[in-house]
Amino acid sequence: MHAYLFPGQGAQFPGMGKNMFEKSKLAQDYFERANAILGFSITDVMFEGSSKDLKQTKYAQPAIFLHSFIRAKTMGKDFSPDMVAGHSLGEISALAAVGSLDFESALKLISRRALAMQKVCEIENTGMAVVVGLFDVIVKDICKHVDGIVVPANYNALHQVVISGEKKALKEACDKLRPGAKGVVDLPVSGAFHSPFMEPIVEEFSSAVEETEFKKPICPIYQNIAGRPSDSIALIKKNLIDQLTHPVMWRHTILHMVEDGATEFTEVGPGNFLRGLVRQIDKNVEVCGIS
Repeated sequence: MHAYLFPGQGAQFPGMGKNMFEKSKLAQDYFERANAILGFSITDVMFEGSSKDLKQTKYAQPAIFLHSFIRAKTMGKDFSPDMVAGHSLGEISALAAVGSLDFESALKLISRRALAMQKVCEIENTGMAVVVGLFDVIVKDICKHVDGIVVPANYNALHQVVISGEKKALKEACDKLRPGAKGVVDLPVSGAFHSPFMEPIVEEFSSAVEETEFKKPICPIYQNIAGRPSDSIALIKKNLIDQLTHPVMWRHTILHMVEDGATEFTEVGPGNFLRGLVRQIDKNVEVCGIS
């Protein structure tokens, strides 16, 4: 069985999507529609913007969605998933790619999500860091014993956990984790995603989700909250909302997909982060990417 994966924030890079725009009329049409829907030129930011520009949540999230969604569409009939999953933001990309959301609805929902997150990022001095080489229980325990709020945000692989919190507490946790870890690196994001710091926007994003029309996806989508396939629209919507303040259970997601028959994984969108994680989680499956 063939699983398709969609990346989240952090996968952005200057020039993203430009090659698709130049080579595909279908891609051009989607990009031009996106500019009209968003009310500004996201293509200018994607094609000509700097890393600093693309680090801003309000630009990064729609840019990554567009890169992933349009790439899936340009595959035509070659895009034939038996199951899908998306990492954080990528969950909405996955839902759109398998027909649960139409293009305009998905882009508007992502824009509202991104703008709400951006507001929190501008108020709170927060960030995220990835910790490599330590078991998650160790990372979680150290996070509990720092002065301030910092929590595990992404359980990416057996020895890779992303932590999220206020900058001072994040630095203290990183300093304590660094001696035993293979690496501790700040991430190119502007806030503490998947943490209690996102609580102020839950109501706003909940309204956006409830106002959006969802359809039953053409194949199972494995969502971040528990890494299990969601079998109803009501559950899909609930999980999207809960994801804001809860960790991404990525390792569990991949393990459950393999358990349910996945033997081949294809990452669709910018970067190669997810395929690297899949190789760490299960070395027996086939992994490739379409960027």
